[in-house]
Amino acid sequence: MFSIQQEPFSPCAAALIAALDHWQNALYPPESQHCTDLTALADDELILLMARDTQGRAVGCLSLMIQPNGFGELKRLFVAPEMRGQGVAEQLMADIEMQARDVGLQQLRLETGLHHHAALRFYQRLGYQRCAAFAPYGDDPLGVYLSKTL
Repeated sequence: MFSIQQEPFSPCAAALIAALDHWQNALYPPESQHCTDLTALADDELILLMARDTQGRAVGCLSLMIQPNGFGELKRLFVAPEMRGQGVAEQLMADIEMQARDVGLQQLRLETGLHHHAALRFYQRLGYQRCAAFAPYGDDPLGVYLSKTL
């Protein structure tokens, strides 16, 4: 069991993101890693969701960067390995999409890596489709860009 709630950025979120970065560092060179510093964003630019197990431990996270032009960018989806396959990522995505609608966003976008095979299948199963690179990204042969109209 787990619960999902919106939280401010915390050491728990930082630990999950560090685990994600460690995993990605083995797959991609630095120029293909587009890791936004979530602590640099203002409160009205970021929604951070945390998944916690029944003991209150942080086991997953997902953030939404709210853009001024009607779209949001999903960043930093990560679920601890011991919690994978239990619906955590699906619930994080469902909750963030609901929050995106609530703040008036019309489209969600994300950038992920070419070697994230499971993530690509996951996003496509949720209705995200490949699209052209969007700002601030340029063409990156290791990057995959996806979007979904809400």
